[in-house]
Amino acid sequence: MVSMDDGRRLLLISNSSLHGSGYLDHAEQEIRDFVGSRRSVIFVPYAVHDRGAYAAKARDRFRDMGLSLMSIHDVSNMPRAVDEAEVIFVGGGNTFRLLKGIYDHDLLGPIRRRVAAGVPYIGSSAGSIVACPTLKTTKDMPVVQPPSFEALGLVPF
Repeated sequence: MVSMDDGRRLLLISNSSLHGSGYLDHAEQEIRDFVGSRRSVIFVPYAVHDRGAYAAKARDRFRDMGLSLMSIHDVSNMPRAVDEAEVIFVGGGNTFRLLKGIYDHDLLGPIRRRVAAGVPYIGSSAGSIVACPTLKTTKDMPVVQPPSFEALGLVPF
């Protein structure tokens, strides 16, 4: 968990599952502690091709933690959904695909603004990598080409 001097709050998780455990099982207590009394999460599923299945998996897992999760790909006004979010969760998968989806839906600015305003950001795997200034250090294969390698820049490293 990272708390920046300017009020930004980030929980950056290296992976979504550990061998022998389920999706986010290893991070459940940290997630619960991190979100506190907040109950609604906006999910950014662009790191995988089958967004519907990924969103269902995340929705079920977060429901088990007592949280309501809505996938951003299911809403008509995505920037408004980010603006109204209590918690932002950016999931893992392919980092190039994730960043391209964020650019394609013009979400870079809205996510940056909300996190700067203190909205908690949870990033898992690729979601942690896009919290960095650039995509240039990812180990992922470039399966798609984002318009820029500039990422969210939520952390300075």
